[in-house]
Amino acid sequence: MTRPTHPAKTRSPRPARSRATGRAAAAAVAAGALLLTACGSGDSGASAAGPDGTFKAAKCPAQPTTTWPEPAPKGGGSHPVRTAMGEVTVPDAPRRVVVLDTAELDSALTLGVTPVGATRSDVASGFLDYLPKDKLAGIKDVGKIGTPNLEAVAALKPDLILTNKVRDGQRYAELTKIAPTVMTETTGYPWKQNFAVHAAALNRIPEAERAVAAYRTHAERVTRALGGPAKARGLRTNVVRFVEGADTRIYGCQSYIGTVLDDLGTGPTAVVDGAQNGLMVEVGPEQIAKADADAVFYSTYGSPEKSKEAQITAGPLWKNLRAVKNGRSLRVDDQLWIQGIGYTAADKILDEIQQRLAKK
Repeated sequence: MTRPTHPAKTRSPRPARSRATGRAAAAAVAAGALLLTACGSGDSGASAAGPDGTFKAAKCPAQPTTTWPEPAPKGGGSHPVRTAMGEVTVPDAPRRVVVLDTAELDSALTLGVTPVGATRSDVASGFLDYLPKDKLAGIKDVGKIGTPNLEAVAALKPDLILTNKVRDGQRYAELTKIAPTVMTETTGYPWKQNFAVHAAALNRIPEAERAVAAYRTHAERVTRALGGPAKARGLRTNVVRFVEGADTRIYGCQSYIGTVLDDLGTGPTAVVDGAQNGLMVEVGPEQIAKADADAVFYSTYGSPEKSKEAQITAGPLWKNLRAVKNGRSLRVDDQLWIQGIGYTAADKILDEIQQRLAKK
């Protein structure tokens, strides 16, 4: 029973031409190139704002309702949990939990559970920087996300493993030989429902519901700081991520950060309409004007140079963004805003939005 909550080609030599002819031809070529640039770029350098000067809101669907299972008794026995792999029986009071992705680690720590092991993120520090250092100190590194060291996992003698099919679906049978394994279908957008599954597995439903209620109150407080619901709804906020080895991303409604912004009443511009799975759209450096909004939060995955952040943010298209001109282009921590995925991360993001965007 569930309960709802809310090689360049070689050319033949050409006959010599007079200098005047050459200059005229060069001028014509230059003019033609200018025209082609203007036509070929379309509206890439134009403002993303409409004729009335405002930014059109994306067509975001309502977030799905979270459903909660009934809390299981804490009598030292076991209880079933509905997972992406079917029903799994887990201990009522798991003591040695291993988590294999960032959302699962955020969930566990949010609920007061310190795992004995966790996979590390692709960052210098191993675990994401926004997480409480005192809670991370005793956690054993069991390999990278998506490629966990199963021997290291087994050596910890876990009584529960938390992960998702996107990362570890192909090794589910191996994991279940080690400990009961609770998998969600995916990560990211359904993070709120995934949190409920994690809470059910850890048998901490009441604690989870309190964390959710506190988060909602926090979001309402930040909305008021932004000027209230009406003003928040009129505020368009795009999240831009510069990625090493890929085009620049603008995050859509059905991304983790998209849901956090939606909880405040704000969200992305219509540039993300039509994004695959609602997650994001990708733009090249010459299209960065499409990212303009009342406020632009941007982060970088990789080095600023290899991700093109340094080049793009130093260029005229970026500098001409309204958000940049108004002092509302705000660099944020990629680990927190994009990689974290959970209520501990979301609360910290809300704090940052209030500190950096709300009028004093």
